[in-house]
Amino acid sequence: MLKGHQSWVFENKPSFLSSATTVGPFEGQGPLAEDFDIIHGDLYLGQESWEKAEKALLEEAAKMAIEHAGLTEGEIQFHFGGDLMNQIVSSSFAARTLTIPYFGLFGACSTSMESLALAAYVVNSGGAKHTLAATCSHNCSVEKQFRYPTEYGSQKPPTAQFTVTGAGAAVIGKEGKGPFITSATIGRVVDMGIKDPFNMGAAMAPAAVDTIEAHFRDLQIEPSHYDLIVTGDLSKVGYEIACDLFKRHNIPMQQTTYSDCGMMIYNYETQNVQAGASGCGCSAVVTYGHLLNRMRRGELNRILVVATGALLSPLTFQQDETIPCIAHAVSIEREK
Repeated sequence: MLKGHQSWVFENKPSFLSSATTVGPFEGQGPLAEDFDIIHGDLYLGQESWEKAEKALLEEAAKMAIEHAGLTEGEIQFHFGGDLMNQIVSSSFAARTLTIPYFGLFGACSTSMESLALAAYVVNSGGAKHTLAATCSHNCSVEKQFRYPTEYGSQKPPTAQFTVTGAGAAVIGKEGKGPFITSATIGRVVDMGIKDPFNMGAAMAPAAVDTIEAHFRDLQIEPSHYDLIVTGDLSKVGYEIACDLFKRHNIPMQQTTYSDCGMMIYNYETQNVQAGASGCGCSAVVTYGHLLNRMRRGELNRILVVATGALLSPLTFQQDETIPCIAHAVSIEREK
C-alpha cells in the first residue's frame, strides 16, 4: 500500500458513504451556497459563545453525515477530527457528544485531508467498517485566537484571509457507491521563514507545492491524471506563489485545472474577504459539499484535494518563531 516515499495507494478504494456540511451566514452569501446542507443565519447558533457555536457546527455536520449514511453513531468504529481552537477542543467536545472512539488530530487547516487520509487508511486495511472524518472552524473564535478579536475592528492588509465559519464531515466505508478515495500523500513540514500571521498564503504555498510534487513522483503520474486539483486555502496570494513555484519546479499544471478552495467559497466582488478564505472548515465544506456534488453529477471524474495548514500558535508568534506549514493530499475518483 505504500507507494514511493510518502504516499499510500488504497487498493480497496474506500467509499464516501455520505458527507454533510453546515456553514454560517456569510458563507451562505457566497457562490457555493447551494452545495451546503445547512446555512445558519446567526453566528451564535443559539449558543452562549462563538466557541460553543463552533462545537455545535461540528456536532451538527457529523450527525447529519451519519444519518445520511443510514447508520448510527454506534456503527462508526472510529472518528478522526481536529480544529484550530486551543487543544482542538471543538472536535474533542463534539467527540464527547458523539461517543465514537476518537483520534484527535491537529494539522491546522490541513486537518480536513489529514483526517480523511487516516479514515480511508483504516477502512482500506480492514481496521474498521465505517469511519468518520470531520473538522470545523468559526470566523469569530479563530480570528480572536490567531489575529485580533472581531470587535477590535483592526484594519487588515490585502494579504490577510477570512476564516470560514463551517463544518464538514464524511462517513467512509468499504462498500458504497462512491466517490472513492484512491490514494493519499502525507506532507512534510516546510518553513520558509515567514513570520506574518496576516500572510498565511505565502507561508503555506511552498508546502502545498512540495506535497503535490511528491504525489506525482510517488505515484508516477502527471497533472493530466486529474480533472481538477485544488489546494486548501492559499487564496489569491498563495495561489499566485504556488503557480510560480510550479513553473520553477517544472510541474506542468497547465495539463489540468488548478484552483483553490479559499478562492472558491466567497465572492470577491461583493464580500470583503481580503485575499480569500482560510480555516479548517474551508477545504472541508468545499470538498464535502461542492466538489463531491460535482462528482456525483458526473462533472468531475478524478480530483486531487491538497489541504494546507499553518502550524503556528499564539505562543510561538509571541516568541518570534517562524510559521512551519504542511499540506496533505487525497485523490478521489467517481468510479471504482
